[in-house]
Amino acid sequence: MNLSKDDLLFELGNRIYERRRELNMTQKELAEAVNLSIQSISGIELGKKAVRPENLVNICCALDVSADYLLFGKRCEKQLDPINQMLSVLSNDDLELIKTMIKRLNTR
Repeated sequence: MNLSKDDLLFELGNRIYERRRELNMTQKELAEAVNLSIQSISGIELGKKAVRPENLVNICCALDVSADYLLFGKRCEKQLDPINQMLSVLSNDDLELIKTMIKRLNTR
């Protein structure tokens, strides 16, 4: 997969935005947590501004996500633990249903 710089920035910004919203965090709260301006956070989320490595690390810590997730959309084990716990108690038939659902979602 070869994405342009603009596409990469957009995807990174979108994942930051989505995760911030999942946590019910405002741009102001994130900006304060990572010592950036609200304008910087807005620019990052819109994909208009690149993120310096040290700021990316701070954003990851503030949002409790891995850099792999923000950069590539790959969730780490820690993020998947609650789902794995729920899956562990399902019957084999239910697990097969979940597998089918995931396959369908991945073809979108």
